[in-house]
Amino acid sequence: VLPQTLHVDSPTEHVDWESGAVSLLTENTEWPEADRPRRAGVSSFGISGTNAHLILEQASPLPSPEQESDGDSAAPEALHLMWPLSAKTDEALAQQAQRLLKHLGDQPELRAGDLARALATTRTHHSHRAVVVGQDIDELQAGLAALAR
Repeated sequence: VLPQTLHVDSPTEHVDWESGAVSLLTENTEWPEADRPRRAGVSSFGISGTNAHLILEQASPLPSPEQESDGDSAAPEALHLMWPLSAKTDEALAQQAQRLLKHLGDQPELRAGDLARALATTRTHHSHRAVVVGQDIDELQAGLAALAR
């Protein structure tokens, strides 16, 4: 559902609203399926002059559990996990990668997706950052090893 435009009594007269495909939504509107990913532009205008603009795009569908379990080659290859790391210095960032490698060796039952979520949501974000990206635990550990070096 596309939400209605907030805090607008009437659209500006400085835009030709009739000639294009852009409009202000006066009520919540169903977002119809299309033969391409759905996209929407969102803008927020602050009283202090701070403005934010972004474009939202519909995500690619995830493979079904059957595709994941039988190794179907049609499953998207673009599915990657990200392990974010951060520290106060470059040296500490390398040490963080080394500690995580050791932790993985000590706890082989850890699931890569659970670790990705924990690293992204439970850790402090310091000024020196890196993200290790991989499709499986082996790629992720290789990335950690490279970062540790």
